[in-house]
Amino acid sequence: MSSPSNPHEPGHGHAPSGSGMALVIGAIGVVFGDIGTSPLYTLKEAFSGHYGLSSDHDTVLGVLSLAFWALILVVTLKYVTIIMRADNDGEGGIMALMALTQRTLRKGSRSAYVVGILGIFGASLFFGDGVITPAISVLGAVEGLEIAAPGLHSFILPITIVVLLAVFAAQRFGTEKIGKAFGPITSVWFISLAAIGLYNIVDAPEVLKAFNPWWAIRFFIDHGWHGVFILGAVVLAVTGGEALYADMGHFGAKPIRHAWYFFVLPCLVLNYLGQGALVLEHPEAVKNPFFEAVPDWALYPMIVLATMAAVIASQSVITGAFSVSRQAMQLGYIPRMRIKHTSHDTIGQIYIPGINWGLAVMVIGLVLAFQSSSNLAVAYGISVSATMLIDTLLLALVARTLWPKWSRWIVALCVVFFIIDLGFVIANGAKLMQGAWFPVVLGIVLFTLMRTWRRGRELLRDEIRKDGIRLDTFLPGLMLAPPVRVPGTAVFLTADPTVAPHALMHNLKHNKVLHERNVFLHVVTLPVPYAAESQRLKIESVGDEFHRVYVKFGFMETPDVPLALMRSCDHGGIYFDPMDTTFFASRETIVATANRGMPIWRDKLFALMHRNAAPATGFFRIPGNRLVELGAQVEI
Repeated sequence: MSSPSNPHEPGHGHAPSGSGMALVIGAIGVVFGDIGTSPLYTLKEAFSGHYGLSSDHDTVLGVLSLAFWALILVVTLKYVTIIMRADNDGEGGIMALMALTQRTLRKGSRSAYVVGILGIFGASLFFGDGVITPAISVLGAVEGLEIAAPGLHSFILPITIVVLLAVFAAQRFGTEKIGKAFGPITSVWFISLAAIGLYNIVDAPEVLKAFNPWWAIRFFIDHGWHGVFILGAVVLAVTGGEALYADMGHFGAKPIRHAWYFFVLPCLVLNYLGQGALVLEHPEAVKNPFFEAVPDWALYPMIVLATMAAVIASQSVITGAFSVSRQAMQLGYIPRMRIKHTSHDTIGQIYIPGINWGLAVMVIGLVLAFQSSSNLAVAYGISVSATMLIDTLLLALVARTLWPKWSRWIVALCVVFFIIDLGFVIANGAKLMQGAWFPVVLGIVLFTLMRTWRRGRELLRDEIRKDGIRLDTFLPGLMLAPPVRVPGTAVFLTADPTVAPHALMHNLKHNKVLHERNVFLHVVTLPVPYAAESQRLKIESVGDEFHRVYVKFGFMETPDVPLALMRSCDHGGIYFDPMDTTFFASRETIVATANRGMPIWRDKLFALMHRNAAPATGFFRIPGNRLVELGAQVEI
């Protein structure tokens, strides 16, 4: 929606380049992995013992109708049709939506603060359910072996763990080559879903009545107020909705929409109807309707294909976690981590070892703890439901402030979406003690870490500013009796360009020299995905060969400070000779003290996070052989 030049028209972001069909096939491979594996466990979970439903005619049609209309209202209307128009210069996802919403609010206002809290909490919860996706997808696929050969039951967990370990171990090589195969494989998967659905619908065309929303309404009438709890299973059909929005920047909104409207949605609906038709004809098949619906001759190939689709779904979650983590680092919500680029051509292809192996430990731990996809399905849904609820609130704010022509009907629709999302949250909340506590606890832990890091950084900056000396008073005094000046350029990294950096003060104190040319460098992260080259650099001269330089990056970019400085002469700025430039940075040691800033436990937590964070110099790609780091101790 928000090209800066035309902020009041929805859907004007930067579209990725490439042919339309290639982008559609690519989107099918990457974007729809999560929602595409939902048929493995959605209907199976709805008729599990958790909900006590019988597989009679009216109940089956009611559950199918609920799943169908959830796909239409939540995924098709809310995400694909409306919310994907709220792009932040082409990028989507809750972090991008939060940044977009904050751009419409006064900086530092209470509204901006509340939106920030909602965005961080939503991202934390999204991570919580994201951890479950690889575990439930791969486990649900491998469980097909039980249908083909019941004697292989004891091999399900070992095979699942081996597959997951292989997926996480392969991340360091990058997904560029593997990604080219994702589209065709996932296309075959969706075609197979549709074929299996049609194969079973022929035997019980009665199931087509589920398109009538009356069956969904009748389900609630027949089951009373507690019928709402079935939404805890229905939500499994729509859990990939947020992922469609989050991956928008890779392919653009139009290819994702075309793939969903004309291919993915019809295939999913046909498969759900086919599973329902099988249960109408053979109620005993409800124990695993997906694999029971597959003809005997196709069972083993389908298990292999399902496992490949689950691996692709897992891959999508992992790469999405890398992307969101980089956004969070750039926006200052998590500590900097080492980022490895796995492609020479595509900057978005990154690998973050800390995130990768942290996910691996949690995912494999979940498989060992929950043992089956049915048990995992109980834990699945609550966090993503809460994230969808937050998306609805942020969408209403965006519509009111940026889409005045459309705000009335979009806000009205947001009320409908809010009621649906709230129903999902309540239904999943009922499963809290049965396993749904895990993603909630994980989300709260991540939220606490993110808020502590953000607040700790603010306190650190305040302390540095309080103890520092203003440059506009320090430099004139320094030049009254200037120290010896040596050849070359010194670049001092600073979080506050108005205060004399600690590194400069220590250099003067210990080395008693001043370089010929001195630059106070401040790196700024903009609330847009990519900074325009015209706004990349801002250079201010403060006299006597002292300069303030502001380097600006978008939150989707990986900052390369030396490269940005080398290009400054192209814009009429300073010429930086890489062999004649030395970077100076302060490395603060945090000392936690009581009765200051945050509670002491959060101060200690921030100190621990700060101590283990990757240094800013490495994150900004400053070469180690041109770097001097000077220590400083700061109490917060």
